[in-house]
Amino acid sequence: MEGSYRFKAVATLTILLQFTTCMNPSCSAAEANPSETNIQFIKKSCHATTYPRLCMSSLSTYASKIQSSPKILADTALSMSLETSRSAFTTVRKLSKIHGLQPAEAAAMSDCVELVGDSVDEIQRSLKEMEQPGGGGLNFVSLMNDVETWVSAALTDDDTCMDAFAGLATDGKVHRMIRRRILHVAQMTSNALALINIYASTRTALS
Repeated sequence: MEGSYRFKAVATLTILLQFTTCMNPSCSAAEANPSETNIQFIKKSCHATTYPRLCMSSLSTYASKIQSSPKILADTALSMSLETSRSAFTTVRKLSKIHGLQPAEAAAMSDCVELVGDSVDEIQRSLKEMEQPGGGGLNFVSLMNDVETWVSAALTDDDTCMDAFAGLATDGKVHRMIRRRILHVAQMTSNALALINIYASTRTALS
């Protein structure tokens, strides 16, 4: 019987301690605060992009990884752009092998395969460059100039691919599918470039 009373007393004391340590209304808010801070950081950064809704929807799930780091945010956006570009490249290459395409369509498809392939290579180079320490001062500026140049080139390749289909008389299902995929790639790459620019300007200002 005495043991039972002692157990109940310990249990009651534990509950009281939990309650009193979290009586402050800011307690639960403080626990959730880091995650909310991360989301707000991504949201604010995405406002500087051309496609903020796409930026937010694609990056918010990585909030715990990104935290409030402009570098990790830019890296993540660029990685997602690469993933999207690779997927689009695979799709365009498969569609380019469809039989029965008109000569102009076949030529546009061939151009797109090459252009999107170049875009993938340029984004890969950018990611590898972003992994370099870079340091500060002129070294960092030079590194970021290279990254921005390659990502801009990738974006130009995507736009050129879409332009190749713009002049075609036909507007078939394959045509629309490719334009939709490449447009998505271009938007993701555009957002990544904007976030890279933010990271570059932030580091340069702190140097």
